[in-house]
Amino acid sequence: MRRRSARLRITAVGAGAALAALLSVGSASADTTPQLAGDWAPFSRCPVDDPAMLAADGSSDVAQCISSHSTSGTMKLGNTTVPTGNADLQIGIISHNSGAPATLVAPSGGALVADSADIPGGLLGLMCPSKVPVISSICDGITNSTLNRVTATMVSAGAPTNFSLPAGIGTGQPMMTIPVKIKLSNPFLASTCTIGTDSNPILLKPGNDSAPSLAAQGFDGNGTPDSTIGSAMTRIAITGADQSDSTFAVPGASNCGLLGAIDLAVDLKTGIPASSGTNKVVLNSASTYLGGLTAPGVAAPNDGSTLSQYWHSAVQ
Repeated sequence: MRRRSARLRITAVGAGAALAALLSVGSASADTTPQLAGDWAPFSRCPVDDPAMLAADGSSDVAQCISSHSTSGTMKLGNTTVPTGNADLQIGIISHNSGAPATLVAPSGGALVADSADIPGGLLGLMCPSKVPVISSICDGITNSTLNRVTATMVSAGAPTNFSLPAGIGTGQPMMTIPVKIKLSNPFLASTCTIGTDSNPILLKPGNDSAPSLAAQGFDGNGTPDSTIGSAMTRIAITGADQSDSTFAVPGASNCGLLGAIDLAVDLKTGIPASSGTNKVVLNSASTYLGGLTAPGVAAPNDGSTLSQYWHSAVQ
């Protein structure tokens, strides 16, 4: 493992591959995400065809794919806690031997793809009862579960920033900053209703709650596992640790309808805006993978294009 990790250059100055594994990668949109064979499977949205990724030469710049996935968790916003389902954060990273900060490349569909979750209590729990007459009328009109149901979906509100290599295998330190917003959906809510916006997002800074397990896995360009030292690709697996953050603030609801009246009703009932320390996100047993050419320098000046070629060869 030590020899392979040394050859997989994942940092701007050639630091250990494990340290970078706490970011994630993305490429195709959620609606057109392909399935990849073998050890390529976690990197289905890696932006291998982004011009910046393709331009990586393997000498001064090295392109890699990183993916982090959790199947369950919770998110507390103000006084409301919402269970979360599958959450997949993917992004490309280009490390620079010049010492400049790594370049993060998000997919066109956003770095984060997550399942929708039901808000406990639905619309009645989200903004009812209310002393605002127009809101009270809406509450009175909620006559069945379909009208009451509210789903919350966490979506990207910009590209991740502030990537920290040392946090990758450590605990309690933020790995990066992830701007997100929560889209609320219900027949009575405007389609633009969100908690947080692109200009005023929720800034998640997840870190490991415990030390994760670490393993290195070699594979061929098409995804077939290859345990030999000379494998074309190497994947670093960081698994088994919960990730969490309780430092983020939550802005109020925006663009939910009735000229801000619904925004206010949601805010009052949910307890938002909410300052740092009163909110928390937990991602259970996150699995994080980093993949790249085992020896990118050998592929110079075609590291990025070779990575793209291998990725496409694994599409099923």
